[in-house]
Amino acid sequence: MAHRLRPIAAAALLLTAATALTACGSEAAENGEQISIVGFAVPEAANKNIQKEFVKTDAGEGTTFKTSYGASGDQSRAVVDGLDADYVHLSVATDVDRLVEAGLVDEAWDDADNKGIVSNSIVVLGVRDGNPKDIKGWDDLVKPGVEIVTANPASSGAARWNALAAWGHVTENGGTEAEATEFVNDLFANVVSLTNSGRDATQSFLGGAGDVLLAYENEAILAAQNGNGFEYVIPDTTLLIENPGAILKDSSSVSQDWLDFVLGKEGQRQFALTGFRPLNLENPGTPDLAAVDLEPGDIKGAPDSSDPYPAVNNLLTLEKNFGGPGWGEVKDKLFGDGKDGKPVGIVTEAIAKSGKAAS
Repeated sequence: MAHRLRPIAAAALLLTAATALTACGSEAAENGEQISIVGFAVPEAANKNIQKEFVKTDAGEGTTFKTSYGASGDQSRAVVDGLDADYVHLSVATDVDRLVEAGLVDEAWDDADNKGIVSNSIVVLGVRDGNPKDIKGWDDLVKPGVEIVTANPASSGAARWNALAAWGHVTENGGTEAEATEFVNDLFANVVSLTNSGRDATQSFLGGAGDVLLAYENEAILAAQNGNGFEYVIPDTTLLIENPGAILKDSSSVSQDWLDFVLGKEGQRQFALTGFRPLNLENPGTPDLAAVDLEPGDIKGAPDSSDPYPAVNNLLTLEKNFGGPGWGEVKDKLFGDGKDGKPVGIVTEAIAKSGKAAS
């Protein structure tokens, strides 16, 4: 399924104004509270738009923001090392778990119905104009001469979603783990640019590196909105990306109001407008733009204005296909670093074999 550059909050998720606009938040705003947001690079545009809407509310009036964006793993480690944060928006739940282990985030951060997830997307394959390599799906990426751009799973949560999608293409379609390992080895052997973050990977691809970019769907749509659109393919089998958000234990008192707003109709509407698939708890990954007061044509930059978030033939999720919620044994099996007696992960080893780890 190829596309040219162009859920959706369920009723159970959308919070009422009474929930989002609490007295605590109003008092905090009157006192000129600040929210320090630390996030992975990809949702920066969406969060900026949500900030603009939040300060229009009673709860958010007078609130100011301090922000830091970068590779998800690096950002998580920076918070542990002392980077100021009230709210974190990271790529993978394991990066929030690191903050739980450090005593910075409550263990119950993912106990609500949304399981700690604040934004959704899917893994897609970005290609050059006209798709000269005739990329139709995952198997085309391991052919000789196909050059791939992706981020490094050691620093980037986006890269972990990409790699898990590639792994699942094999294991969730009848292949063995040995066959999936071979596929991952072949995939990373074709990588020509292994960047620090998902955003860096997009910039590398836009700068001319590679034939194929492993990317978030929302990155492709946002690139089109910014005048840098590229074609992309939605593979028959791909993965639902589930990005977590959490407030820290010692966060400013308005931070809970912020998180409520992010999960509410207006917050999810802003995610949709910048290319994310807003949350749909009843049917994850399935668009319901009406739930956030949008029409399909409102999603600028989408390849098909009548269907900006197409259904995926085989949409994998952590919970349905990989033993979730959370990353469970997949984390060490694929991405283990060999430290503290843990095994070296299959993807970690594939990158080492490729010689691209330092690129």
